[in-house]
Amino acid sequence: MMVAVALVFAGLAALVHVYIFVMESLTWTSAKTRAVFGTTLQEAEATKEMAFNQGFYNLFLAIVTAVGIALLAGSADAAGTALVLAGTGSMAAAAILLFVTSPDKRGAALKQGVVPLLAAAALVIGSLA
Repeated sequence: MMVAVALVFAGLAALVHVYIFVMESLTWTSAKTRAVFGTTLQEAEATKEMAFNQGFYNLFLAIVTAVGIALLAGSADAAGTALVLAGTGSMAAAAILLFVTSPDKRGAALKQGVVPLLAAAALVIGSLA
């Protein structure tokens, strides 16, 4: 049961990180994305290359997590568990770092970090049962 809960949370975390990829790599300078990140057009233009690259990090974390989910849904438990924990653990660690180092971005850190943290915790608990 806990593994199923973990997979749902991991899937939601992956979807959030795909959305972050879209904003950072594809729509960074749009008014809507700038409003989400609180940047001006000038700031977005100046950081466009950095955001593009950062967006792909988020996409890769989502892909690792999705592959792990697929493997766990099949019968490759060890590999699937390792990939889901690598993906969601990295997502959670990045969110913790953002939370600690950027007090003004704590809301964003919670939005991108709580669900993957829950996924990782549920998967560890479910794997031990």
